[in-house]
Amino acid sequence: QVQLVESGGGSVQAGGSLRLSCAASGYTYSRFLMAWFRQAPGKEREGVAAIYIGGVGTNYADSVKGRFTISQDNGKKTVYLQMNSLKPEDTAMYYCAAASLGNSYPWYRQAKYNYWGQGTQVTVSS
Repeated sequence: QVQLVESGGGSVQAGGSLRLSCAASGYTYSRFLMAWFRQAPGKEREGVAAIYIGGVGTNYADSVKGRFTISQDNGKKTVYLQMNSLKPEDTAMYYCAAASLGNSYPWYRQAKYNYWGQGTQVTVSS
């Protein structure tokens, strides 16, 4: 059973930075897609960034391009989301998600992902 554990959330002022971590365990696939989603109160969950484990390529939502960077440490089975130049509108619960490859949903669709973490809160004050 795949388990995802997020950490690194917190409160920061606008313009600041945070780094989120997602530690994965229990998967045996050689190729895997991992992503960060976020959900603000009263809004739908949206894809933020995704990265292919065991392959190449990253994807970003337009709203975070140039500010957020997704990366991986395969030895630690951990995916990171470095968030710079944070804005109040980045305030949300951030979730880590993982998908075994094999469906045709785009990376930003929740339906693509089999596994989800519990989430970590990010709050950005103005």
